[in-house]
Amino acid sequence: MMQQYLEIKKDYSDYIVFFRLGDFYEMFFQDAILASKELEIVLTGRDAGAKERVPMCGVPHHAVNLYLEKLVDKGYKVAIVEQVEDPKAAKGIVKREVVKLVTPGTLTLDGSVDQKDNNYIVAIHEIKNGYILAFSDVTTGENYLEKVPYDINILFNEILNLNVKEVVIPSKLRNKLIKHYLNEYDLTISVSDETDLPSYYRNLVNEVYDKELIQAFARLVNYLEKTQKQALMHLQKVMVFESNSYLRIDNNSKKNLELTETFRRQSRTNTLFWLLDKCSTAMGSRYLKQSIQRPLINTEHILKRYSLVESFNNNFITRSDLIEQLKKVYDLERIVGRISFGNCNAKDLVNLRKSLNAVPYIKESLKDLNNDFANSINDNMPDLKDFRELIETAIIDNPPLSIKEGGFIKEGYNKTLDEIRNNANDSKTWIENFVETERERTGISKLKVGYNRVFGYYIEVTKGQLDLVKDEFGYVRKQTLSNSERYITNELKEKESLILGANEAMINLEYDLFLELREKSKEQTLKLQELAKTISELDMLIAFSIVSMNNRYIKPEIIEERIIDIVDGRHPVVEMINEEVFVENSITMNKTDQILLITGPNMSGKSTYMRQLALIIIMAQMGCFVPAKIARLPIFDQIFTRIGASDDLSTGKSTFMVEMLEVNYALQNATKNSLILFDEIGRGTATYDGMALAQAIIEYCHHKINCKILFSTHYHELTYLEDDLKSLHNVHVKAKEENGTIVFLHKVVDGPTDRSYGIHVGKLAKLPNIVTKRANDILKELEKNHGYNVIKPQTIDLFNYQETLSIQEEVDDTYNSIIEQLKELDILDITPIKAMNILNDVIEEIKKISSK
Repeated sequence: MMQQYLEIKKDYSDYIVFFRLGDFYEMFFQDAILASKELEIVLTGRDAGAKERVPMCGVPHHAVNLYLEKLVDKGYKVAIVEQVEDPKAAKGIVKREVVKLVTPGTLTLDGSVDQKDNNYIVAIHEIKNGYILAFSDVTTGENYLEKVPYDINILFNEILNLNVKEVVIPSKLRNKLIKHYLNEYDLTISVSDETDLPSYYRNLVNEVYDKELIQAFARLVNYLEKTQKQALMHLQKVMVFESNSYLRIDNNSKKNLELTETFRRQSRTNTLFWLLDKCSTAMGSRYLKQSIQRPLINTEHILKRYSLVESFNNNFITRSDLIEQLKKVYDLERIVGRISFGNCNAKDLVNLRKSLNAVPYIKESLKDLNNDFANSINDNMPDLKDFRELIETAIIDNPPLSIKEGGFIKEGYNKTLDEIRNNANDSKTWIENFVETERERTGISKLKVGYNRVFGYYIEVTKGQLDLVKDEFGYVRKQTLSNSERYITNELKEKESLILGANEAMINLEYDLFLELREKSKEQTLKLQELAKTISELDMLIAFSIVSMNNRYIKPEIIEERIIDIVDGRHPVVEMINEEVFVENSITMNKTDQILLITGPNMSGKSTYMRQLALIIIMAQMGCFVPAKIARLPIFDQIFTRIGASDDLSTGKSTFMVEMLEVNYALQNATKNSLILFDEIGRGTATYDGMALAQAIIEYCHHKINCKILFSTHYHELTYLEDDLKSLHNVHVKAKEENGTIVFLHKVVDGPTDRSYGIHVGKLAKLPNIVTKRANDILKELEKNHGYNVIKPQTIDLFNYQETLSIQEEVDDTYNSIIEQLKELDILDITPIKAMNILNDVIEEIKKISSK
């Protein structure tokens, strides 16, 4: 047996081998040591002909999915080894083979993949002038191809955008950096060199004429077949993405904008996806996430979506009817996937039937909208009436989960099955009559007949009536229990053979009938996938309508001119989670305004203002209404952001280095139709270094790129650039100072700010008074002498400075006390003598403080 194991392991050296022995999957040698640690299970040993005991651990077969999920989630690959011949017919050791490979990108276990997420696996295919990415979700059958320029940063931005866990590469790579990056991002690496596409997949690429694209898809498909050990007939037609076919948002920008997960906690809550996900189906949620990551650039399709969202807003009763029907629709894509893999059960087919039952009602409701796009969706939605009725006829409403124990095929579906069931029912009647006859014959009133898998059918007599059992009854004792004895008779055993034979025949026939149904279901794969896609988009657009109605969103206007005109815009997420009233802000950039230079204090809302614009554009190009009173926007091709501070310790990159890399990526790839958001560029280095870099970047953007840019900065000295750069316009976030304290107004207005208010923000953060007072004095010196490089401010011993500050604090406290005392006086309710006494006390306090 160990020789058999080692022969299999030799071909799967990078997999953990689950070797089936009886009711357990066993692991040996290094696999056992690794798995026992990762799965926290006991490591044992076994004599196997070697000098030392072989390390060994195992997991029960009925709970194997739980352990597979844990290993795959940690990036491991598992080879499942099963018996492939009947032990009774085997000569020598039973033949075993790998029947399936489970990897992070091919996990198909029910419940192991997030319902609202795709589980993509991607293959990298190198070509002369760049790369091709082929990526699939095995659970849904979706397939995509994308050409990527010969830039490893763009390549890995696209890979990270997909949130993949496994990447398939050729054994020989021209660009050696690819493997380094894969290891750096902790992605599972698999190898596939087969680039000939099997003939039965040709229909998936019959609209693809580029040989290299087909080879890239073949590399991935051949790997998927290798892992699944079967043809994947549920795979959908390949969609080819060009880099200019959707609004591109690089991975860093997606993180900065918190589109699908928050930056710090990697949580779904408080993201754009969280806000918009009012979908009724898991398919709709996945489609929504894909749409957020790849907004449209096709104006015609965007306008069609607007028209349907508007129709839903105007027909909310019809919308409510549609929502009720969509709630009855299960995850068709993944049910089809399970049917294709052969691991679906009767419950899946019942859920499929329930979903199809909702389709006629959905189609009727769409007709009521009288909308061209709704009619188009209706035309693309097959109702599959005959197939639905077949499942209705075949399977009971609430079937068991297992398909190998029978009890789920309806009466009347199969004549032979009905006859066997009738015989089985006759047997049950015979058992009932046998009990009554035996009670009368023996006088044992509490006699009963039971069944278990060990002894079959038996007669049970309680201890209190054992003295009534006589030899002439022909009872043979089989088992003694604490309160009873169990017996068998020849007559009962003869009938048992007939009953069990009927039950076995019934179970086997039900299983065969189910396999026939499953094959008929496979024939409907294309129509079911088409239906799933149509329902997904419909579900998403209804979610857009719900969010738009609930949150006062308006329909944007898509325009040809490179103009941004947003009146009273709002950040869609912040306004939902902020307890205070959100301050609305307009953003206007005409043809000549390419750069908005935004100044103002920290915490005043500059970053929110910038993100707000990006999110409004993304929502608009998804086909959703937006949070504003008016929104007139052009179509953008890319969004780049550099917002917030973060380092990359794993690769030794400082915060400033990461900042410069992200800035460079934007400068190298932006076009005149792009949007760039730069927040506080240059703050990670010395003041004059940072200011110089910031100005140089602004000038480069102005002269070379000429796209729409929001550039926020604390370097209010840069505001003079408005005089030299005709396309730059100054705006600032208003704040006011009251009694030495800053008050944020969160309102963006024209013109530059005249100061940074950094020390005031320090006060808000409750820095020690000694720090803020000292900082204020240093600031005055710097402003007077124009910086450290001209005249160094006089240094002060902090201990002496502490004493000076303490006196100042006492003065402040005294004056504040006097002011509070005077505020409380009612001049109409005070005598002249009392007024003179109060005035005298105040004068004495002032004299005392003045002397200090």
